[in-house]
Amino acid sequence: MATVLPFRALRPANDKVHLVASRSVDGYDSADLRKKLSGNPYTFLHVINPDFDDAIKTKPGSVERLLKVKRKFKAFVSEKIFKHDPKPAYYIYRQVKNGHEYTGIIACTSIDDYLSGVIKIHEQTLTKREEKLMEYLDVCEFNAEPVLFCYPNDQQLDELIARICKAAPEYDFTTTDRVRHTLWVMSDEKNVNLVSSRFSKMPAIYIADGHHRSASSALLGITRRKSIKDFTGKEAFNFYLGIFFAETQLEIYDYNRLVKDMGERSTKELLEVLEEKFYVQEIDKAIYKPEQKHELSMYADGKWYSLKARRGTYNSEDPVGSLDASILTKHILSPLFKIHDLKTDKRVGFVPGIKGPEALKEAVDEGRAAVAFGLYPVTMDHLKWIADTENIMPPKSTWVEPKMRSGLVIYRFDE
Repeated sequence: MATVLPFRALRPANDKVHLVASRSVDGYDSADLRKKLSGNPYTFLHVINPDFDDAIKTKPGSVERLLKVKRKFKAFVSEKIFKHDPKPAYYIYRQVKNGHEYTGIIACTSIDDYLSGVIKIHEQTLTKREEKLMEYLDVCEFNAEPVLFCYPNDQQLDELIARICKAAPEYDFTTTDRVRHTLWVMSDEKNVNLVSSRFSKMPAIYIADGHHRSASSALLGITRRKSIKDFTGKEAFNFYLGIFFAETQLEIYDYNRLVKDMGERSTKELLEVLEEKFYVQEIDKAIYKPEQKHELSMYADGKWYSLKARRGTYNSEDPVGSLDASILTKHILSPLFKIHDLKTDKRVGFVPGIKGPEALKEAVDEGRAAVAFGLYPVTMDHLKWIADTENIMPPKSTWVEPKMRSGLVIYRFDE
């Protein structure tokens, strides 16, 4: 059964929260990052990029850099940019973005649930990245960006969350990307017990986004347990930060592909070959995206095409093989473009569906790609089917919303 626990969060002072919480550092290019760091002394980006303040460069991922991160974090705490809640709580978080509203529960979960399979995965992790993130956690000893989980819809939790959200929030602010963030602190014993009890009855929860963060937290726990003679399982390093959304609260977008060149094949020749595996139709629209499962869109030479997979191109009983991303690789990318490994081949690029099909058209029109392929979004049921059967999705199969801000709610395990 799922372990989802309250904790004493470290979080920004109310008057500074809109300045502290930041997008993931990967979401900024170098110019934007410098601008944010120069103009905002409170942004959590200063913790993640401590070299900016003293201009002394350290190697990313080195122990020297990680120790600077930890010192900067402690400086934020000592300067009371962050405050520590007096008792364990669950944190109800709501994000409103582009007209979509997402509400979930920020809490801690157990590495033992991850190790035992109560926490279900659908993505393969890379050992080197796991180890690198584990080193980060081992030195810095905090989680600042929660793993995104989903759980089966639960009426009692829905009703409780709705009641809590009627009260005045602890935080309510809008960031410059026009996303509204609202947070409620829920620490009263009755409600805390209800949340814990409801999750304890769930046989499984699913990682929607954050497989490497989960794997590295588990690796850290295993490593530290070996150095402790009589560990109890209750030490803080046995848990890590997550945000838990009911299945219907999450939105799964497509994750689309760009191919940089067609080799010696023309678009006309490509279309002729595609007819063997797909029903090909030119679409007379400025913008187009697939309208159903097993339909791909293709953009090349200023035109959109619909590619509907013919019978026999996939096995509907195969959870991985029936994914549109798998159909695209098996019948197009691999045989026609000789792109066999999506992780390493530099001829293929990826565009999250949240950017819309316009981004595919733009990439081809600007010459950054020769052809673009759009996918129909993976459903939550299909994601769970893959996780429940212990299968793994192809790389970049899903883009899940919402995306969390770093530094909004922090789990600290050095105490």
